[in-house]
Amino acid sequence: MNNPRGIGRTINWFLVSTLFLSVMFAGAFAETDARKILDGVYEQDTSHDTTMRGVFDIFDKDGHKTTKKFMLYRLGSPGDSKTIVRFSDPPEIRGVALLSYNHTGDTDRQWLYIPATQRSRSVAPRELSEKFAGTDFTYEDVEERVLDNFHYRLLGDSEMIDGHKTYKIEAVPIDSSRSQYKYVYYWVGQDVPVILHAEMYDRDGKLVRELHASALKKVSGMWGARHIEMKSVEDKTRTVLTIDEAKFNQHLDEKLFTPEDLGEVPATKH
Repeated sequence: MNNPRGIGRTINWFLVSTLFLSVMFAGAFAETDARKILDGVYEQDTSHDTTMRGVFDIFDKDGHKTTKKFMLYRLGSPGDSKTIVRFSDPPEIRGVALLSYNHTGDTDRQWLYIPATQRSRSVAPRELSEKFAGTDFTYEDVEERVLDNFHYRLLGDSEMIDGHKTYKIEAVPIDSSRSQYKYVYYWVGQDVPVILHAEMYDRDGKLVRELHASALKKVSGMWGARHIEMKSVEDKTRTVLTIDEAKFNQHLDEKLFTPEDLGEVPATKH
């Protein structure tokens, strides 16, 4: 079986949880203020809960692929939510789950559940920079970002990404001890409200990861990227996240979003 510590250590920015929802959704931008542009990422999503089915295709430096399937459940609104990422395949990681709490004004918290131990353990702050489930996403990347934890600056509004004119925004953590990154650059589409590209720089100012979003689709009035690729620059590895299905307002049971009940599979109410 894979090392459990390696399995759990990592959608912000963008799996719903920063990584996924932030890439998935953004509002229409009438303003050119950097914070207002990124506020739109959250304001468009008015759902009470979200259920996603997806796949991680993980490529090593030689191009060999490993596939891991998961379900993602989010309760609450982006920036004020509880999120579970639960793996279903391959068998050796089936049932492994990561629970994240993201609330404005509160320290973000995460718990990892390993079926073999039938216990949940908290994820320590020092683990935020470690890879999640062997992917190129880290714990921090998977965690949903709270906008108030960063300063923002608009750097430009003319660069083209995949035929879309974009806003380029710099995000710098207010408390450097709470992020592995010194700063992050985001390219947000002006005509299609999606974060199309991002670059992450470590505390020495070195580019360590690049994210690219594609296969744009509109679901329930919200634009989203169905393919999200994360590259690790130094390791020369990459992970492609594919969202196969997304559903909203499925009446998820709040009591399952607790460390004590992380071994239970969330079910929708009919």
